[in-house]
Amino acid sequence: MLDIKYIRAEPEAVKAGAAKKRIPLDLDAILVLDKEVREAGVAIDDMRNRQKTASKRIGEAPAADRPKLAEEQKAEKAALQEREKELTALQARLRELLLRVPNVPAAEVPEGKDDSENVEIKKWGTPRNFDFEPKDHIALGEQNDWIDVERGARIAGSRNYFLKGDLSLLEGAVMRYALDRMVKKGFLPMSVPTLVRREVMVGTGYFPGGEDQAYRCDDRDDLVLVGTAEVPVTAYHQDEILDLKSLPRKYVALSSCYRREAGTYGKDTRGLYRVHQFQKVEQVVIDVADAAVSLAHHHDIVKNAEEVLQALELPYRIVNVCGGDLGAPQIQKFDIETWMPSRKNYGETHSASRFHEYQARRLDIRYRDGQGTVRVCHTLNNTVAASVRMLIALIENHQESDGSVRLPKALWPYMDGRERIGGATGR
Repeated sequence: MLDIKYIRAEPEAVKAGAAKKRIPLDLDAILVLDKEVREAGVAIDDMRNRQKTASKRIGEAPAADRPKLAEEQKAEKAALQEREKELTALQARLRELLLRVPNVPAAEVPEGKDDSENVEIKKWGTPRNFDFEPKDHIALGEQNDWIDVERGARIAGSRNYFLKGDLSLLEGAVMRYALDRMVKKGFLPMSVPTLVRREVMVGTGYFPGGEDQAYRCDDRDDLVLVGTAEVPVTAYHQDEILDLKSLPRKYVALSSCYRREAGTYGKDTRGLYRVHQFQKVEQVVIDVADAAVSLAHHHDIVKNAEEVLQALELPYRIVNVCGGDLGAPQIQKFDIETWMPSRKNYGETHSASRFHEYQARRLDIRYRDGQGTVRVCHTLNNTVAASVRMLIALIENHQESDGSVRLPKALWPYMDGRERIGGATGR
């Protein structure tokens, strides 16, 4: 959420930011409502002051005048209560509208309507030139009895699956390898709830606007399954004032994640690229409100993910996400896309975002600076590793002609020392 004081001071910047993100915004209507709220607040303060002085006037008035003055005070009190109700309704409406005001993107965010206009800024590794006809991950999975999408769909519906044998172990190996790397870098590991209250989804910027992508419990619980550990980890310090000396706070969490994939009917229907449930290791940073510091963190968390991909010997590229693909909460986002032979292209595996105060203001996460002033924190997050897309990249890029898969050296300790899985000797 943007600070209303900033919106009042820089309305044109806010409008331009929304236009760059291709998000409809009637900011003038919000500013009119904001003015109504402030004027109503002044009027109510005046009525309250009159109420305070009325009691004194009644006490000083002649006895004969007191009944009439008391009736007048009673009527004014009723009018005050009615105005307070009106103000509460206005404030609720204003907050509802402010929650839909998108963050203002950084100047470095490129113009563009959708992901086709994201700008490549880095490429690492060279896609493998196979001397045999490579299989896609489903064919490899079926050959080695690693993947069962038929039973997954029968039990849980489309876009669900079972991983079996060595592929299940490989998923755990990749997740644990990524987690261990982050812990060695000083990130605090966390096990987190994957069912959260709706207010937490609002606080992290996923609601309002992203309800169609989330799985929600019924009205008895008002809980939501998260699509990323970013949600509970970022909200961990909700309604707190953090000690400046404790910043930055760096957390990493491995969790199951759930997404409805609404609006993707008929898209990526074969295989595991677009599924409803997966695992992810997520890094979250909470720090001081300093744009330069946030930008440095942003580059660092991208580097953390790059190091994992490089250790797994997977070619990738980084794109600077354009305005039309950016989403409401982010100041800027870098996507990492990993080479997937079956797609003959790069597929998104990581998203690194910085938000400045946008999430922390909603969640009321603050700190006291060196001068004792309470300020709103900045937040950032990025994927470290995500199944099952990284499994797609791993087994497709490292497959051999017999259907086996060569394991990168970094994963050997997590796979009981084995250098290869599948094929004639695999399971």
